[in-house]
Amino acid sequence: MKKKDIKILLVDDEQDILEIVGYNLVQEGYQIVTAINGKDAIAKAKKELPHLIIMDVMMPEMDGMEACEAIRKIPELNHVIITFLTARSEDYSQVAGFDAGADDYITKPIKPKLLVSKVKALLRRLKENENINSETLNVGGIEINREEYKIIKDSTEIVLPRKEFELFYLLASKPGKVFKREEILDKVWGNEVIVGGRTIDVHIRKLREKIGDDFFKTIKGVGYKFEV
Repeated sequence: MKKKDIKILLVDDEQDILEIVGYNLVQEGYQIVTAINGKDAIAKAKKELPHLIIMDVMMPEMDGMEACEAIRKIPELNHVIITFLTARSEDYSQVAGFDAGADDYITKPIKPKLLVSKVKALLRRLKENENINSETLNVGGIEINREEYKIIKDSTEIVLPRKEFELFYLLASKPGKVFKREEILDKVWGNEVIVGGRTIDVHIRKLREKIGDDFFKTIKGVGYKFEV
């Protein structure tokens, strides 16, 4: 997919942020759409069907967390990439962002060149998704459909945020392989995205809660494990 075909939705109640971020992304060749709050973001997302949403957290009428959760429930926006761009840097805020369904969490202030680099890293998966085969993995009694981003356990569908799904799929796709942190960060987050090692720990903890710790114990027993 060419840059000119990629649509990015910027959501922030500060006009100067929209202008600065928008200008730098337009210079890269992307299409830019803007929204000023969470409600506006949902409406614009439904209408424009963006490939990436960059959203602030603290906004009037509806904050970014609520908007992210609402967008994740819209079928036609199931595969949109969402990242927060916010001044909230607390650990609990970042965890809440990932729980809401975000793929990444970027803190302000950030230099334009670094932001563009992060956007490129997030958008790389668009190309990856175009090359995905409709392969379904069956591991430890769980069915994992990579094309549809679905996980079925005991006839029940488990909904995961995109990053958790990609991490889970990575681990499940390589039985017996020991994954190092650097490899996980590179394959799931991209080597241009700067995240802390704790990010992996948070996602693994969430996966254990949602998938079940017994499953992880089972697959560890057959050599399916990761290095932390």
